[in-house]
Amino acid sequence: MKGIDSKGNSVNIQALLSDKVSQALTAAGAPADSEAQVRQSAKAQFGDYQANGVMSVAKKLGMAPRQLAEKVVELLDLSGIASKVEIAGPGFINIFLDRAFVAANADNALQHAKLGISPVEPQTIVIDYSAPNVAKEMHVGHVRSTIIGDAAARTNEFLGHKVIRANHVGDWGTQFGMLIAYLEKVQNENAGEMKLSDLEEFYRAAKKNYDEDEEFAVRARNYVVKLQGGDEYCRQMWRKLVDVTMAQNQITYDRLNVTLTRDDVMGESLYNDMLPGIVSDLQEKGLAVDSEGAVVVYLDEYKNKEGEPMGVIIRKKDGGYLYTTTDIACAKYRYETLGADRVLYYIDSRQHQHLMQAWTIVRKAGYVPESVPLEHHMFGMMLGKDGKPFKTRAGGTIKLSELLDEAIERARKLITEKNPELGGDELENLVNAVGIGAIKYADLSKSRTTDYIFDWDNMLAFEGNTAPYMQYAYTRVASIFKRADIDVNSLTQPIVISEEREALLATRLLQFEEVLTTVAREGTPHTMCAYLYDVAGLFSSFYEHCPILNAADETSRQSRLKLALLTQRTLKTGLDTLGIETVERM
Repeated sequence: MKGIDSKGNSVNIQALLSDKVSQALTAAGAPADSEAQVRQSAKAQFGDYQANGVMSVAKKLGMAPRQLAEKVVELLDLSGIASKVEIAGPGFINIFLDRAFVAANADNALQHAKLGISPVEPQTIVIDYSAPNVAKEMHVGHVRSTIIGDAAARTNEFLGHKVIRANHVGDWGTQFGMLIAYLEKVQNENAGEMKLSDLEEFYRAAKKNYDEDEEFAVRARNYVVKLQGGDEYCRQMWRKLVDVTMAQNQITYDRLNVTLTRDDVMGESLYNDMLPGIVSDLQEKGLAVDSEGAVVVYLDEYKNKEGEPMGVIIRKKDGGYLYTTTDIACAKYRYETLGADRVLYYIDSRQHQHLMQAWTIVRKAGYVPESVPLEHHMFGMMLGKDGKPFKTRAGGTIKLSELLDEAIERARKLITEKNPELGGDELENLVNAVGIGAIKYADLSKSRTTDYIFDWDNMLAFEGNTAPYMQYAYTRVASIFKRADIDVNSLTQPIVISEEREALLATRLLQFEEVLTTVAREGTPHTMCAYLYDVAGLFSSFYEHCPILNAADETSRQSRLKLALLTQRTLKTGLDTLGIETVERM
């Protein structure tokens, strides 16, 4: 059966059709690099896929698009793949998949741990996300970077790439002199261990001492110099601040079901020793010049209001370095030391120009070749119902740990109202899966490039594109096998598609790889959420109109059970790439 490769992997249908249409375009006289532009059809009447490349190619060839489309269709060999191919409008080619082809590929997907996903040519992909600061507790501003970045890491890893998670922690800078001096003071006075829950207050108290006590401020400034010079005592105190912070952050990551660990921390301090050499190198290359005691790179690509090249400072008059210098070193390190083929940054949209300037310098200096993409996958803000940045009622920043506590309490109230008989570990697991899942899914289901409104009622609803609905959809499918006490290994009959709703569900299930590829390429987990929601809806319609356990004959029964099983596995795998936990009962 065409559509299954020699190793038994289900073929990416979109890629298969693109190859076939491209071959037909070339045979029809189009240039060899012409794109077929095969897309999933928006409506069933336009088939399962639509090839839209004829219009642009016809323009190049000086032909009527429909005339070229007719020639392409005549040369297009989709035997065993499509049951019908038709031309619509000015030259769109609509492709209707053959049901036997769909059935064979759906059957094959069930035989593989990764649902028949085609193997990729593995790349080393460095993903920069989360990036909390030392001596400060994580807050809502870290949510989007952390969970969108983690979904990108999980997806790329699932496809077969080597993913290096880079948690670019703010663990360096002038504020550490003040923090070390205050830690010393606290330890001398209390001789007690510090907890991160005290660090917000700790930071404020350190700043107050710095502003009001000149003797303290002198000592703090002295400690900055010593720390940057490698003084053992200062390094030891600094390490204590980092360790306490990251230990607490790890508790938050674990609660969030995020895959970051302590081993993924690559703080700003990691690049500290590289900075003098980078400044010297940029000066030697003629890219950086002295300007009033500072070292500056002037970029023609960015102009000021007077139309002059913008100056980017990489070393201040006092010899200190800036974030730009660190980000140049960071990109260089990721290419040279980590061997990155691709680098993704999940940093909010306000940092875009800063990153673009740093990367322009990186490219000019030849630190990272153009063949290695540096991608800023920016995101918008989380807003309250008033349309302003999401804050506490008093106007303060919401701690991430407090947000998770509230999610779990709201989930507990919701679940105990619906299932008063639940208790013990089962209740706790369900409450955690639903509460944490709701926060993550509400964010992941929105386009990352836009701001979104944080709304407890919507995110915990059991209707619509929410985590509770998707988790329930999964348990509903899983319950079929439990209820009937069926061993899935006993399903030996092939999938046979005879009903329209079977065909719609099976075809959509086979598009899982296309969605994974889009998420990995564009860093858009909302496309996965939309896909899973669509699958859940198609399954619901299939379940309602196509009897499964009471099917007319054993062949239909086993075939429909297999479609249910493929749905269950697809939902679970898809939710797992998003870091959303599933439960067996709700």
